[in-house]
Amino acid sequence: MPLATQRRPHIEDPGAVLLDRLTSFWDRYGRIALGALGVVVAAGVVGFFTLRSRSVAEDDASAQLTEANFYFWQGDYSRSLQVAKQLSEQFPSTWSGVDALRLAADDSFWLGDWKVAADDYRRYLEKNRSGVVSDAARRSYAYALENGGQYKAAADLFDSLVGKFDRESSAEFLTAAARCYRALGQPDEAAKRLRRVIDEFGDTSQAMSARVRLGELGQSAP
Repeated sequence: MPLATQRRPHIEDPGAVLLDRLTSFWDRYGRIALGALGVVVAAGVVGFFTLRSRSVAEDDASAQLTEANFYFWQGDYSRSLQVAKQLSEQFPSTWSGVDALRLAADDSFWLGDWKVAADDYRRYLEKNRSGVVSDAARRSYAYALENGGQYKAAADLFDSLVGKFDRESSAEFLTAAARCYRALGQPDEAAKRLRRVIDEFGDTSQAMSARVRLGELGQSAP
């Protein structure tokens, strides 16, 4: 047998080998790859439309919040409350929907509905626990509790706010907590806070009144 004839069976076409390997790889993993790619594309599409939907919802909620704020600053608390309540129920997961709870609480506060105001402040603070705005809401929450006769809860909240704002505010909170304890019939706790006003915040406008209130409790000022 000629030499050329003997070698022919051992000669392979590199292109054919590569094609065979690619075909085999596709048969094994092609469908898996397509499935994975489909999942990624679907997730991307869902994510895009979710973000777009949230953006549209936030725009709508923001417009309603602006309207509710307008009525609030005009002194129309009932109308502001109506819009804020509707907003918080319609868009509860948006930033504006959450802030509408605070605004609704402010509206109820100025309308003298202490219980509803306190409930809405509490709901707002459950969703926004930190920051300047939440501290301001916590301050109003404390006053709503005090006006509603929930003196112990109000006193605890006033105590927690000492040091959160300026010195004048801290003295105010201690004075308010003392007032709550006096309403609870606990003069020693009230006096303790009034003494703190005098000792730690003697440069504030609350210091002089703290001395007067200590005298009313039958206790001497430091």
